[in-house]
Amino acid sequence: MTGFRILLVAMFAALTVYTGLVIASHGWSLYSVAFADLAEMAWPGQFDLDFLFMLTFSGLWVAWRHRFSPAGLGLGLAAFLGGALFLSVYLFILTLRTRDGVKGILLGDRA
Repeated sequence: MTGFRILLVAMFAALTVYTGLVIASHGWSLYSVAFADLAEMAWPGQFDLDFLFMLTFSGLWVAWRHRFSPAGLGLGLAAFLGGALFLSVYLFILTLRTRDGVKGILLGDRA
């Protein structure tokens, strides 16, 4: 689990720095760029659509793991909007709190 935690911290750090640099250079125009890519019907739009679906899976899994409770729905929305920045922190915390290993991380109290 230590190796996984190191990977999560490295992903969070790299993505935080990269996101900060992009925001500094291009501003907060993420959604307008993504929707423009989708409208062009080219590879950047295909990537954005694929990523949108992965964010949807992530948000649904987090909400499901918390049995679609109000907190679970909030966390699911955070997973959908926050992507890997959210998920790396969320999974890191789960690795510290869960004693059932990967099964407990994936299934929560259903394990």
